[in-house]
Amino acid sequence: MLTLRSAALFVAAALLEIGGAWLVWQGIREHRGWVWIGGGVIALGLYGAVATLQPDANFGRILAAYGGVFIVGSLLWGMVADGFRPDRWDVVGALICLVGVGIIMYAPRGAVAG
Repeated sequence: MLTLRSAALFVAAALLEIGGAWLVWQGIREHRGWVWIGGGVIALGLYGAVATLQPDANFGRILAAYGGVFIVGSLLWGMVADGFRPDRWDVVGALICLVGVGIIMYAPRGAVAG
């Protein structure tokens, strides 16, 4: 159950961070204005709050694993929002990142002998 909660928090964080960055991008680069930028800034702040809800207490581990989620989420966002079509290397790289997320976050950890 903790793994499911953690994965859901990663998805929520990705939506907030990628969506927030996209809103700022739209506000500045596409000249949509301050409302878009402000919405993006709020979403980015919420991303930071959601990241703290992960069950693991190790900041470095959470952010390292989240990097893989961010990569996959960014490719998906580009497909949905901008019509981006990833090539096979994008897909292979994204899958490798997800394997990394799984290892970093969900590998069994026990006491290290030594």
